[in-house]
Amino acid sequence: MTQAPPILIPPVRSAEGIRPAARAGLAALQAVVVGKEAQVRRAFAAMLAGGHVLLEDLPGVGKTTLAKGLSRILGGGFQRVQGTNDLLPSDLLGVHLWDAKEQAFRFQPGPVFCHVLLLDELNRIGPKTQSAMLEAMVEGQVTLDRSTHKLPEPFFVIATQNPLDHAGTFPLPESQLDRFSCTIHLGYPDRAAERRILTGEAGAERLDSLSPVLDLEGWRQARAAVRAVKVAEAVLDYVERMVERIRAGGGFCSTRAAKHWLGLAQAEAWLESRDFITPDDLQRTLTDTMAHRGSLDDRRLNRGDRREQLTRLLKELPVGWS
Repeated sequence: MTQAPPILIPPVRSAEGIRPAARAGLAALQAVVVGKEAQVRRAFAAMLAGGHVLLEDLPGVGKTTLAKGLSRILGGGFQRVQGTNDLLPSDLLGVHLWDAKEQAFRFQPGPVFCHVLLLDELNRIGPKTQSAMLEAMVEGQVTLDRSTHKLPEPFFVIATQNPLDHAGTFPLPESQLDRFSCTIHLGYPDRAAERRILTGEAGAERLDSLSPVLDLEGWRQARAAVRAVKVAEAVLDYVERMVERIRAGGGFCSTRAAKHWLGLAQAEAWLESRDFITPDDLQRTLTDTMAHRGSLDDRRLNRGDRREQLTRLLKELPVGWS
């Protein structure tokens, strides 16, 4: 079988070329992770918004392929950590080692010091080590032994999680889940997409066809452009009313969650060449942003049931502006 030529997109540094380059990277990634265009776009939007992504699904449906594909599109440093129950915080963050020559302790950075970090099977990591990622994911830094070390910018975490009923898993605490801007379910591919994967036309075998579409400064500019997308007062009013409804129904919705929701909507608007958010941007991103945050009454609420609840809220709560 003759494979298609590699998808090669030269890096772009000019401000006017950033958005077309980002879109080309998204299209290239969707040609590798086939049959999941909406999920790939959502993960891409989260990366643009400066958030982090949690992929929840069965093993072998393309979670790691998507994570690796995003890292190749972004470029920069990439590290992968396989989750195990004996993983220590120092295995992620780093450690201070004694330097006999300098007669002083020297900081040896851990794998978290990269641009894209893949935490494979995050819920196989013990709670103590999970908590070691909280500061890094929110503040972009690591504090060890009274010393603070900045992480590279951009910094993006994409984690995978197996179903909770699998042996050897630990439920992620609410504080950890709240650090992820969205959760994505890939599911099984459809018949046509699976055929392409089986024949090597797509999937993990095509990862080598991906290359960075922007240099790191370009990605920083793209993130700044996403943050600059206008958020009108009417938009904020709708967000606040939705947040109040979620909380009134017993759901967990932090202020950070609301900011994640706005950030994803801004990224969607930017990808559509708009400098303002529409109701559609918010409604498309709500379930992915809130489904993993669960309920205060039942922290193990089925994600599918949670998405149905959120979809009903979208139908019940009027937008309030045209």
